[in-house]
Amino acid sequence: MEIGYLLIFWYGVLHAFGPDHLTAIADFSIGKSLKKTMLITLMFAFGHGVMLFIFAKLLQNYLVTETMTAYGDIISSSVIIAMGLYLIYMVVSNRIQLNKHTHKNEEHIHIYFGKKHSHSAGTAPMSALSLGALMGIGGVRGMLVTLGMLHGSVVEWYMVLSFVLGVSVVFVTFGVAILYLNKKLLTNLTNVRRTFMLAGVVSVIVGTNMLLA
Repeated sequence: MEIGYLLIFWYGVLHAFGPDHLTAIADFSIGKSLKKTMLITLMFAFGHGVMLFIFAKLLQNYLVTETMTAYGDIISSSVIIAMGLYLIYMVVSNRIQLNKHTHKNEEHIHIYFGKKHSHSAGTAPMSALSLGALMGIGGVRGMLVTLGMLHGSVVEWYMVLSFVLGVSVVFVTFGVAILYLNKKLLTNLTNVRRTFMLAGVVSVIVGTNMLLA
């Protein structure tokens, strides 16, 4: 049984390497602090796992065709494309700003969307949770195949926990890479806007490729 859970954990690791997942995390984490970057990645992983668990339970009890489950992939792709278009719009409309100031003899850089600077906590963590949940629908079929190795077709919460832990390892590691990008590259407005534009274009390309696949 422990080997089975290890396999689920490994499936979570492999699943997390999907370009749609990493693109989504990058979109949310660019320009964020260490605390927010880690919170965003964990919230995305949690939302992903919860939605997979809910839909896996639903699919266990109802007759669902391959065509019906394919809608999950369409939802995931559409969300990624929408995020990309949103980022491109924010750059083109000059709504991505950078603010530098010194506090307690230490320079701080704040990157924010909109015309006015705000110190509010923002909605990125909850948005990442919601996005992770939406994109979790797209992974239901693959997860059910993997979880079918344990208890027949019964999906339990601790099985999903193994999956979420595997996903979180990759997401947090990728979040650290984004944090490095934030500190080393996003030090002026030109770089910030170029980075968000690149993230937006990549999101649109990844989402479109998923829809056409």
